[in-house]
Amino acid sequence: MDFLSYEWYILTIAGVLLLSFLIQSFYYLYFYTGILCHSHRENKGKIPYITIRPSVSVIICARNENEHLKQFLPSVLEQKYPNYEVIVVNDGSSDNTEETLLELKKQYPHLYHTYIPEDAMVMSSKKMALTVGIKAAKHDLLVFTDADCKPVSRDWLNCLIRNFDNKTNFVLGYGAYEQKKGILGHLISYDTFTIALQYLGFAKRGHPYMGVGRNLAYRKELFFKNKGFASILHLQSGDDDLFVNQHATGDNTRIEVNEQSITISEPKQNFSDWFYQKQRHLSTSKYYRFGTDIMIGTEVLSRGLFYLSLLILCIISPLEIKIFGLGIYFLRWLIQALVINLSAKHFGERQFYLSIIFFDILLPLLTLHGMFINKYFRKNKNFRWK
Repeated sequence: MDFLSYEWYILTIAGVLLLSFLIQSFYYLYFYTGILCHSHRENKGKIPYITIRPSVSVIICARNENEHLKQFLPSVLEQKYPNYEVIVVNDGSSDNTEETLLELKKQYPHLYHTYIPEDAMVMSSKKMALTVGIKAAKHDLLVFTDADCKPVSRDWLNCLIRNFDNKTNFVLGYGAYEQKKGILGHLISYDTFTIALQYLGFAKRGHPYMGVGRNLAYRKELFFKNKGFASILHLQSGDDDLFVNQHATGDNTRIEVNEQSITISEPKQNFSDWFYQKQRHLSTSKYYRFGTDIMIGTEVLSRGLFYLSLLILCIISPLEIKIFGLGIYFLRWLIQALVINLSAKHFGERQFYLSIIFFDILLPLLTLHGMFINKYFRKNKNFRWK
């Protein structure tokens, strides 16, 4: 194919397509292979872990989570870990949460609970509840999960805590959602997993920028040294991702991707609830540090340019250039499918093939829509956490 025989604007668009493809390939083959790289090194015995098991405090905030606590809390309380406590903060619940916790306490003496009054007037009640739980914790190592989460294994704590050598302040884990049938179930699975692929992969390559409160651990000393959530107390969200974004570095952060370290949560049952949850998460992204904006923004921009230049080429270019563009598209899809599905298989997630074609375009559009709503229609950012 003689490229020089085509008009300059066609060559320019083809160049944009090729450049954006190379950037996208770099992200997938370098950053997003972090889970696979880490797992391979672990299997080879090349990742050092501590052999002692220091005491741990697990902290869970619960607001009207009575049924979830009955169902999931025993799996946290029955970990094969020698010395740990579980602190549940009853955040102003109006259901039978208190009675359930008192009943569970009879069976599990290492369960403790405290509460936030239902009429407490605070901007971010979850941050207040977490702070109360952290202050009540007896131990320096803190592990966080949610009331509607359950660890997949009794070795969940062992997996997270083995990473806390003298340099480590943060351990980031994977918080999955239960796999449901239907388009929404597939969308939530894909969205959750690809976000994890990103934040775990970035952390593996020395650029941690967020974690999820469903599966996160850090030191109590670090929390108080940095005045807790003081700098983000005016925001409803951010107790997990912003706190990690502010204080995690390539030297003090490790990831845990063993298949026994996962937590599972119940996903939203309808699109509007899921989209509201996604908007709440997006509401904190504008407060990420500058370097994070560059890393994430470059990926998003290159993806947009890839699809835009491909679309233009398919409309205005000769057949040979169309074939070239579609070939580049197929190669990118192949790289995506390999990286995503090999990583998903490691975590026991569902596989994504043709759905990648649809979700890879839909999710950025939903993200932009959510950010637009946050900016122009939610001036007060008054999201509830439950």
